[in-house]
Amino acid sequence: MSNETKVNIDEEAIIAMLTLRASALGEKDAKGALSHETEDSVEFSLAPPLVYHGKDEAGLRAWFNTWEGPIGGDVCDAKLTVGGDVAFWSGLTRMTGTKTDGTEVDLWFRQTLGLVKRDGRWMVSHQHASVPFAMDGSGRALLDLKP
Repeated sequence: MSNETKVNIDEEAIIAMLTLRASALGEKDAKGALSHETEDSVEFSLAPPLVYHGKDEAGLRAWFNTWEGPIGGDVCDAKLTVGGDVAFWSGLTRMTGTKTDGTEVDLWFRQTLGLVKRDGRWMVSHQHASVPFAMDGSGRALLDLKP
């Protein structure tokens, strides 16, 4: 098998996994979403604390409970780079939906995922999500930016 063919097979497997993971997140299926993460995953989320280590199913379920109905999403400017048994994905991610207090959410943020292939299966081992902040000294998060 040529290296190009192997990369294409890996890219297809990664995209399929990320699609399943996104569906589980949208459907608020914590167990399903976390099944695509390594046990030793590291996450730099939009929410505190600064870093999460490992899987936090209870925490993810608690966050899902703050949403009415499914959580929507879109992606743009996605890029996937594969090299051997590691890969990374980056893009702009949109999260939409309604919180239990009635707040409508329509947020674009930056996301990078580090991926590893373990026992023939691609999994998320590193996550980073962020929004820009105002450089005017206020430190205000810029939540209204759109691609």
